[in-house]
Amino acid sequence: MTSATGSAAAPAVAPAVRTRTGGPDDRSDLVEHIVGWTLVVVLAMLVTRLGLI
Repeated sequence: MTSATGSAAAPAVAPAVRTRTGGPDDRSDLVEHIVGWTLVVVLAMLVTRLGLI
């Protein structure tokens, strides 16, 4: 039988500083809420104009 090497059995260590992947900033909550509520209002206007409710 052969024994496992030390490097293969060692757990992987995550880097302390992670690089950003280009996603949205965490501080964009206000803009996200404004765009979300605008979408809700436009959708509600469309539904009522089409007579779906």
